[in-house]
Amino acid sequence: MTKGVLIDLSGTVHLGEKEIPGAIAAVRSIRESGLPLRFVTNTSRMTRGMLQELLKRLGLAVPPEHIFTAPRALRGYLRQNGLRPFLLVHPRLHEEFADLRQDEPNAVVIGLAEEEFHYANLNAAFRLLRDGAPLLTMGRTRYFEGEDGLQLDAGPFVVALEYAADTQAKVLGKPSADFFLAAVADLGCRPEEVVMIGDDAASDVDGALAAGLRAILVQTGKYRSGDEEKITRPGGMLARDLAEAATMILSTSREQSREGSGK
Repeated sequence: MTKGVLIDLSGTVHLGEKEIPGAIAAVRSIRESGLPLRFVTNTSRMTRGMLQELLKRLGLAVPPEHIFTAPRALRGYLRQNGLRPFLLVHPRLHEEFADLRQDEPNAVVIGLAEEEFHYANLNAAFRLLRDGAPLLTMGRTRYFEGEDGLQLDAGPFVVALEYAADTQAKVLGKPSADFFLAAVADLGCRPEEVVMIGDDAASDVDGALAAGLRAILVQTGKYRSGDEEKITRPGGMLARDLAEAATMILSTSREQSREGSGK
Protein backbone atom coordinates (compact mmCIF):
# COMPACT_ATOMS: atom_id res chain seq x y z
CA MET A 1 0.00 0.00 0.00
CA THR A 2 1.27 3.48 -0.86
CA LYS A 3 2.05 5.49 2.27
CA GLY A 4 4.40 8.13 0.87
CA VAL A 5 5.46 9.85 -2.36
CA LEU A 6 8.77 11.25 -3.63
CA ILE A 7 8.69 13.72 -6.51
CA ASP A 8 11.48 14.97 -8.75
CA LEU A 9 11.44 18.70 -9.52
CA SER A 10 13.06 19.80 -12.79
CA GLY A 11 11.29 18.11 -15.70
CA THR A 12 8.51 16.79 -13.46
CA VAL A 13 7.11 19.83 -11.63
CA HIS A 14 8.75 22.66 -13.56
CA LEU A 15 10.99 23.58 -16.50
CA GLY A 16 13.09 26.57 -15.60
CA GLU A 17 10.76 29.16 -14.08
CA LYS A 18 7.60 27.62 -15.56
CA GLU A 19 5.25 25.03 -14.13
CA ILE A 20 4.66 21.91 -16.17
CA PRO A 21 0.90 22.12 -16.81
CA GLY A 22 -1.13 20.48 -14.05
CA ALA A 23 1.87 19.71 -11.83
CA ILE A 24 1.06 22.05 -8.92
CA ALA A 25 -2.55 20.87 -8.81
CA ALA A 26 -1.29 17.27 -8.80
CA VAL A 27 0.97 17.96 -5.81
CA ARG A 28 -1.95 19.55 -3.99
CA SER A 29 -4.17 16.54 -4.70
CA ILE A 30 -1.56 14.21 -3.18
CA ARG A 31 -1.25 16.44 -0.12
CA GLU A 32 -5.02 16.66 0.31
CA SER A 33 -5.26 12.87 0.24
CA GLY A 34 -3.14 12.75 3.40
CA LEU A 35 -0.17 11.05 1.76
CA PRO A 36 3.10 12.64 2.92
CA LEU A 37 5.50 13.66 0.19
CA ARG A 38 9.02 14.93 -0.26
CA PHE A 39 10.83 16.46 -3.22
CA VAL A 40 14.12 14.86 -4.27
CA THR A 41 16.34 16.53 -6.83
CA ASN A 42 19.82 16.42 -8.29
CA THR A 43 19.48 20.02 -9.46
CA SER A 44 22.90 21.55 -8.95
CA ARG A 45 22.32 25.06 -10.28
CA MET A 46 20.12 26.17 -7.38
CA THR A 47 20.38 25.98 -3.60
CA ARG A 48 17.57 24.49 -1.54
CA GLY A 49 16.47 28.02 -0.60
CA MET A 50 16.30 29.00 -4.26
CA LEU A 51 14.19 25.94 -5.04
CA GLN A 52 11.86 26.76 -2.17
CA GLU A 53 11.42 30.30 -3.55
CA LEU A 54 10.81 28.98 -7.06
CA LEU A 55 8.08 26.65 -5.82
CA LYS A 56 6.55 29.52 -3.86
CA ARG A 57 6.41 31.62 -7.04
CA LEU A 58 4.68 28.72 -8.76
CA GLY A 59 2.07 28.68 -6.00
CA LEU A 60 3.38 25.88 -3.79
CA ALA A 61 4.55 26.46 -0.21
CA VAL A 62 7.12 23.82 0.77
CA PRO A 63 9.13 23.68 4.02
CA PRO A 64 12.85 23.62 3.19
CA GLU A 65 13.32 20.36 5.08
CA HIS A 66 10.92 18.68 2.64
CA ILE A 67 13.31 19.34 -0.25
CA PHE A 68 16.12 16.77 -0.49
CA THR A 69 18.88 18.05 -2.74
CA ALA A 70 22.08 16.39 -3.90
CA PRO A 71 24.20 19.43 -2.96
CA ARG A 72 22.97 19.26 0.64
CA ALA A 73 23.69 15.53 0.79
CA LEU A 74 27.19 16.09 -0.58
CA ARG A 75 27.84 18.93 1.86
CA GLY A 76 26.85 16.63 4.73
CA TYR A 77 29.25 13.97 3.49
CA LEU A 78 32.13 16.47 3.34
CA ARG A 79 31.46 17.65 6.89
CA GLN A 80 31.12 14.12 8.23
CA ASN A 81 34.43 13.07 6.69
CA GLY A 82 36.41 16.25 7.33
CA LEU A 83 37.05 16.86 3.63
CA ARG A 84 38.10 20.16 2.06
CA PRO A 85 36.50 20.48 -1.37
CA PHE A 86 37.81 21.73 -4.67
CA LEU A 87 34.47 22.95 -5.99
CA LEU A 88 33.67 22.44 -9.65
CA VAL A 89 30.07 23.59 -9.32
CA HIS A 90 27.72 26.31 -10.51
CA PRO A 91 28.58 29.71 -8.98
CA ARG A 92 25.17 29.82 -7.27
CA LEU A 93 26.08 26.75 -5.24
CA HIS A 94 29.20 28.09 -3.59
CA GLU A 95 27.15 29.45 -0.69
CA GLU A 96 26.05 25.90 0.16
CA PHE A 97 29.68 25.09 1.00
CA ALA A 98 30.76 28.46 2.38
CA ASP A 99 31.19 27.22 5.95
CA LEU A 100 33.60 24.45 4.93
CA ARG A 101 37.38 24.80 4.75
CA GLN A 102 38.50 24.93 1.14
CA ASP A 103 42.21 25.65 1.51
CA GLU A 104 44.51 22.82 0.44
CA PRO A 105 41.59 20.80 -0.99
CA ASN A 106 41.64 17.02 -0.57
CA ALA A 107 38.40 16.17 -2.39
CA VAL A 108 36.94 17.07 -5.80
CA VAL A 109 33.26 18.01 -5.89
CA ILE A 110 31.40 18.12 -9.20
CA GLY A 111 27.98 19.51 -10.02
CA LEU A 112 26.64 21.21 -13.14
CA ALA A 113 29.36 23.86 -13.33
CA GLU A 114 28.42 25.08 -16.84
CA GLU A 115 31.05 27.66 -17.93
CA GLU A 116 33.27 26.60 -15.00
CA PHE A 117 33.94 23.34 -16.87
CA HIS A 118 36.96 24.88 -18.60
CA TYR A 119 40.37 23.30 -19.10
CA ALA A 120 42.15 24.94 -16.17
CA ASN A 121 39.51 23.82 -13.66
CA LEU A 122 39.23 20.31 -15.11
CA ASN A 123 43.01 19.94 -15.11
CA ALA A 124 43.25 21.13 -11.48
CA ALA A 125 40.62 18.55 -10.54
CA PHE A 126 42.49 15.86 -12.48
CA ARG A 127 45.74 16.56 -10.62
CA LEU A 128 44.03 16.36 -7.23
CA LEU A 129 42.45 13.04 -8.21
CA ARG A 130 45.80 11.68 -9.37
CA ASP A 131 47.17 12.59 -5.94
CA GLY A 132 44.49 10.46 -4.29
CA ALA A 133 41.63 12.88 -3.63
CA PRO A 134 38.16 11.27 -3.87
CA LEU A 135 35.83 12.31 -6.68
CA LEU A 136 32.40 13.25 -5.30
CA THR A 137 29.48 14.11 -7.53
CA MET A 138 25.85 15.14 -7.17
CA GLY A 139 24.86 12.79 -9.96
CA ARG A 140 25.86 11.07 -13.19
CA THR A 141 23.00 12.41 -15.28
CA ARG A 142 23.98 12.79 -18.92
CA TYR A 143 21.58 15.57 -19.87
CA PHE A 144 18.44 17.37 -18.79
CA GLU A 145 15.64 19.37 -20.37
CA GLY A 146 16.21 23.12 -20.27
CA GLU A 147 13.79 25.82 -21.31
CA ASP A 148 15.33 25.82 -24.81
CA GLY A 149 15.93 22.08 -25.22
CA LEU A 150 18.27 19.35 -24.00
CA GLN A 151 21.44 20.44 -22.20
CA LEU A 152 24.53 18.58 -21.02
CA ASP A 153 24.52 17.73 -17.32
CA ALA A 154 27.52 16.95 -15.10
CA GLY A 155 27.68 13.22 -15.91
CA PRO A 156 29.85 13.44 -19.05
CA PHE A 157 32.44 15.51 -17.17
CA VAL A 158 32.42 13.07 -14.25
CA VAL A 159 33.11 10.20 -16.66
CA ALA A 160 35.93 12.14 -18.34
CA LEU A 161 37.67 12.70 -14.99
CA GLU A 162 37.11 9.07 -13.96
CA TYR A 163 38.77 7.94 -17.18
CA ALA A 164 41.67 10.38 -16.99
CA ALA A 165 42.46 9.80 -13.31
CA ASP A 166 41.60 6.08 -13.28
CA THR A 167 39.19 6.53 -10.40
CA GLN A 168 35.51 6.00 -9.58
CA ALA A 169 33.18 8.78 -8.45
CA LYS A 170 30.99 8.47 -5.39
CA VAL A 171 27.45 9.67 -6.17
CA LEU A 172 25.70 11.47 -3.31
CA GLY A 173 22.46 12.26 -5.17
CA LYS A 174 20.19 10.13 -7.33
CA PRO A 175 20.49 7.24 -8.19
CA SER A 176 22.29 6.57 -4.88
CA ALA A 177 20.19 4.26 -2.71
CA ASP A 178 21.30 6.18 0.39
CA PHE A 179 19.84 9.37 -1.07
CA PHE A 180 16.45 7.77 -1.73
CA LEU A 181 16.40 5.99 1.61
CA ALA A 182 17.13 9.19 3.54
CA ALA A 183 13.97 10.72 2.05
CA VAL A 184 11.99 7.51 2.68
CA ALA A 185 13.08 7.52 6.32
CA ASP A 186 11.99 11.14 6.64
CA LEU A 187 8.53 10.07 5.47
CA GLY A 188 8.45 7.44 8.20
CA CYS A 189 7.83 4.72 5.64
CA ARG A 190 9.39 1.52 4.37
CA PRO A 191 10.83 1.64 0.84
CA GLU A 192 8.15 -0.63 -0.62
CA GLU A 193 5.48 1.78 0.67
CA VAL A 194 6.85 4.73 -1.30
CA VAL A 195 6.41 5.73 -4.95
CA MET A 196 9.01 7.87 -6.75
CA ILE A 197 7.89 10.05 -9.68
CA GLY A 198 10.37 11.53 -12.15
CA ASP A 199 11.31 12.15 -15.78
CA ASP A 200 14.67 10.31 -15.79
CA ALA A 201 14.49 6.57 -16.51
CA ALA A 202 17.91 5.90 -14.98
CA SER A 203 18.31 8.26 -12.02
CA ASP A 204 14.67 8.56 -10.95
CA VAL A 205 13.09 5.24 -11.86
CA ASP A 206 15.86 2.62 -11.99
CA GLY A 207 17.53 4.23 -8.98
CA ALA A 208 14.35 4.13 -6.94
CA LEU A 209 13.56 0.55 -7.96
CA ALA A 210 17.07 -0.53 -6.96
CA ALA A 211 16.49 1.02 -3.53
CA GLY A 212 13.30 -1.00 -3.08
CA LEU A 213 10.79 1.71 -3.94
CA ARG A 214 8.15 1.70 -6.66
CA ALA A 215 8.50 4.28 -9.43
CA ILE A 216 6.64 6.11 -12.18
CA LEU A 217 8.33 7.63 -15.25
CA VAL A 218 6.53 10.73 -16.50
CA GLN A 219 6.56 11.72 -20.17
CA THR A 220 7.58 15.31 -19.52
CA GLY A 221 10.90 17.13 -19.15
CA LYS A 222 13.81 15.15 -20.59
CA TYR A 223 11.61 12.15 -21.47
CA ARG A 224 11.83 11.04 -25.08
CA SER A 225 9.85 8.28 -26.78
CA GLY A 226 11.25 4.88 -25.85
CA ASP A 227 12.94 5.99 -22.62
CA GLU A 228 10.80 3.49 -20.71
CA GLU A 229 12.76 0.74 -22.46
CA LYS A 230 15.88 1.95 -20.62
CA ILE A 231 14.38 0.88 -17.28
CA THR A 232 16.34 -2.27 -16.42
CA ARG A 233 14.43 -3.35 -13.32
CA PRO A 234 10.87 -4.70 -13.08
CA GLY A 235 8.12 -2.63 -11.54
CA GLY A 236 8.50 0.71 -13.31
CA MET A 237 5.28 2.41 -14.47
CA LEU A 238 4.62 5.05 -17.11
CA ALA A 239 2.41 8.15 -16.90
CA ARG A 240 1.74 11.02 -19.26
CA ASP A 241 2.62 13.63 -16.62
CA LEU A 242 2.57 14.29 -12.88
CA ALA A 243 -1.19 14.77 -12.95
CA GLU A 244 -1.73 11.27 -14.37
CA ALA A 245 0.84 9.82 -11.98
CA ALA A 246 -1.02 11.36 -9.03
CA THR A 247 -4.29 9.91 -10.30
CA MET A 248 -2.69 6.46 -10.60
CA ILE A 249 -1.35 6.61 -7.04
CA LEU A 250 -4.53 7.96 -5.46
CA SER A 251 -6.87 5.56 -7.27
CA THR A 252 -4.70 2.58 -6.30
CA SER A 253 -4.49 3.84 -2.72
CA ARG A 254 -8.28 4.10 -2.49
CA GLU A 255 -8.71 0.58 -3.90
CA GLN A 256 -6.22 -0.81 -1.40
CA SER A 257 -8.02 0.99 1.44
CA ARG A 258 -11.34 -0.53 0.42
CA GLU A 259 -9.82 -4.00 0.18
CA GLY A 260 -8.19 -3.58 3.58
CA SER A 261 -11.51 -2.59 5.16
CA GLY A 262 -13.31 -5.49 3.52
CA LYS A 263 -15.70 -3.26 1.59
